[in-house]
Amino acid sequence: MRLTNYTPIFRHLAILSLSVLAFFSLSRLMLVGIYWERVSATDGLVFIFMQGIRFDIILLGMLFGPVLVLKPWFHSRASLRRIGKWLIPAYLGLATSLIFFVEASSKSFIKEYDSRPNFIFVEYLVHPQEVLATLFGSYLLEFISLIGIAVLLGWLVFKWLRKDPRSELSIPIRLCLLLTPVSVLLMVMMIRSTLAHHPVNPSIAAFSQDSMVNQLPLNSPYSLLRAIYEQRRDSSNKRNRYGVLTDDEVLATILSEAGIAPDDVLDPAIPTLHHQQASYQREKPLNLVIILEESLGAEFVGSLGGRDLTPELDKLANQGIWLEQLYATGTRSARGIEAIITGFTPTPRLSVVKMGETQNNFFTLAGLLENQGYQTSFIYGGAAHIDNMKRFFLNNGFQTVIEDTDFVEPAFIGPWGVSDEDLFMRAHEEFSQAGQQPFFSLVFTTTHHKPFDIPPNRVTAEHGPEGRRETAVKYADYSLGRFLEMARQSNYWENTVFFITADHNSRVYGDQLVPVDRFHIPGVIIGGQIEARRISGISSHIDMLPTLLSLIGISSDHPAIGRDLTLPEYEAGAGRAMMQFHALQAYMEGDRVVVMQADLEPRFFRRVSPGKMRLDTDVDRELEHRALAYALWGPMTIRKKAYRQ
Repeated sequence: MRLTNYTPIFRHLAILSLSVLAFFSLSRLMLVGIYWERVSATDGLVFIFMQGIRFDIILLGMLFGPVLVLKPWFHSRASLRRIGKWLIPAYLGLATSLIFFVEASSKSFIKEYDSRPNFIFVEYLVHPQEVLATLFGSYLLEFISLIGIAVLLGWLVFKWLRKDPRSELSIPIRLCLLLTPVSVLLMVMMIRSTLAHHPVNPSIAAFSQDSMVNQLPLNSPYSLLRAIYEQRRDSSNKRNRYGVLTDDEVLATILSEAGIAPDDVLDPAIPTLHHQQASYQREKPLNLVIILEESLGAEFVGSLGGRDLTPELDKLANQGIWLEQLYATGTRSARGIEAIITGFTPTPRLSVVKMGETQNNFFTLAGLLENQGYQTSFIYGGAAHIDNMKRFFLNNGFQTVIEDTDFVEPAFIGPWGVSDEDLFMRAHEEFSQAGQQPFFSLVFTTTHHKPFDIPPNRVTAEHGPEGRRETAVKYADYSLGRFLEMARQSNYWENTVFFITADHNSRVYGDQLVPVDRFHIPGVIIGGQIEARRISGISSHIDMLPTLLSLIGISSDHPAIGRDLTLPEYEAGAGRAMMQFHALQAYMEGDRVVVMQADLEPRFFRRVSPGKMRLDTDVDRELEHRALAYALWGPMTIRKKAYRQ
């Protein structure tokens, strides 16, 4: 029994594997070329390609390794050969098709998210109508081309493997028994890629201060599979991968940061539950309206140093409480809702809006105000089931949800829902009919979302590479201005506080581990009883819940840990902000930033100018401790079911 007589059964698998390796290297070379300015700044070109081959082999071990192990067995019996002649080509054809599609999508995904494909790539597949509308509106030719090439490639691989003349070769079972442990060992070594205690993971590829460049050694199918795995693992309440503190250490730090004395805790089972005394005493509690603008970053707002695309919003800078340095906690809508509506801190896990553990009896601003006798509503121009919003809201204090199907003869319908004009008109009608009962409403816009379809002849179109996006920003601002004009003439203006902000920035990218300046968003509080002032210092979305409660005159018991910006000690801002960026989390105090990385030591930076940070060799363990406590508090609180009213 000569082994060389049987090794030809692996020839096609070897050729396919080498072809995939070559494809990944070519793709990586293209991405390096596109982002050469950022790559060259890291001096890591050789590292990217050497580690790239390593991660490509890891993926081959994951996807092709099982074929390597099982293929001899499919040659051991005639019945198994008949099955294998169809099953193995079908599997490898499908795998090749998916490998191509995901990797070929990298360029567009990186352009949008400054990251290789991650969990976002599959997160919205449960909403095919909106996803397909976005793809067709922004990437129609590319999407159709990639799908067509992927299908054709998979079919060609399938046909090529089906014609393999060695598919009828018979292999003795004793040889299968001999080859199996060798194949399994080879597959395991390909996947582990090391003899060390722990297998290789993406942390090995982290060599620079540029988060996106650190992902170039990976390939996109591996990046996607790893993200799905980590999302499932992080959802299982295991250890936090940023570091370790005891629960008591976390709680002591958070209580101190929130200004809650241990004796002020009202229930040990809810260890941040405390009484907040409103700093404004109202004769009657005011209504509250939160207007959440989709993807409106500071770079579009002239009053924040951005482009002059939001004249209506800029008018408000001297008419209300203008937050000059407000930072979002994340890059997705659900993360913004999490911070603003629940006051919850960001975590590497899903937003609490989507978690299974938080769908009942979870603290929200709506639930608190419902208990105070408010009418509570969510008004959205799209389908409210997106991001699990409808379920989370109705289960946690929102009495009414108004979504796209509730609009009668809207003037304009885009891929993500009715126009902002339709949305605000419906909101105005609802508020005008509220009567004497106080109301709280979250109004969430959709216009500034790819593919940026807006009603015609409303604003002057912008041109250039970002023309459609910038035109949509102008239209969103135009619609906001029209609403505020109606509101000022309404019966509810004098008794209502309006908070206008964004859920997150439009695109978060940059040559830093966490581009903190791309989390900068507008924020303004206006209303008939709001006195104008500016808050110049750093604040976070999580600070808005206690701040708004004070402004509307509601004293209450709640577990939120944000800082009330109406208090004298925070008149310049909360002084800190935390930001989740994919698997990284940044914590910022003044010009100091600490970035926590999964399974790696934290890194310290100083902001030296807008958009620029430099590595700080001065290790600040107290800053690290506070940052880690904020990162650990969320998962700990979810685990203990300790965030309720």
